[in-house]
Amino acid sequence: MKKYLIAGLLVWLPLAITIWVLHSVLGLMDDVFGSILSASQAVLPEGARESLETLRKIPGLGVVVMVAGLLLTGVFAANMVGQWALRQGHVLLNNIPIVKSIYSSVKQVSDTLFSSSGNAFREAVLVQYPRNGSWTIAFVTGKPGGEAAIHLSGDYVSLYVPTTPNPTSGFFLMVPRHDVIALQMSVDEALKYVISMGVVAPPVHQAPAEPRNQPG
Repeated sequence: MKKYLIAGLLVWLPLAITIWVLHSVLGLMDDVFGSILSASQAVLPEGARESLETLRKIPGLGVVVMVAGLLLTGVFAANMVGQWALRQGHVLLNNIPIVKSIYSSVKQVSDTLFSSSGNAFREAVLVQYPRNGSWTIAFVTGKPGGEAAIHLSGDYVSLYVPTTPNPTSGFFLMVPRHDVIALQMSVDEALKYVISMGVVAPPVHQAPAEPRNQPG
């Protein structure tokens, strides 16, 4: 009986987690859409409010509206008029106290992560952490910058070491490039490896590199 219970669990657990994640994402988008409708009702006449309340009851409409809004925003941002308007918006937000510190930080991170020309989270590596002889998977997020780079001589890389099984938290490291081993596995494969606690091993793309001895 234990064998059959485990077999059934292996069938339903991935499906249940997938449904839960999708349900959470769709619920979040519906909540955002509902908040927009609630804000709109405060400035619209009574007849229009009833129509908006009817829209709120349509399941999944929030997802459709949010996706359409993102597509329209992308089209707007891709032309010259839209780029000019966005620059003016950035200038305005960067001149508002408190708001500018939050907005500028989030924008720098998002531009780095999603830029097609950037290197953030496009390379998985092996690094010795938290001590010599103990290896873990990390992701290259770029190179050290600012004051930190002034005090680091040589070729250094910035690494994000995710925790298991929740990769959304982790540690930020700056280490010499020669102390990390580049992996042929993709970022998606490396994330699956981390999340599964090493159970789901990605295929070997080439002969594994020999571990390097840490100096000292």
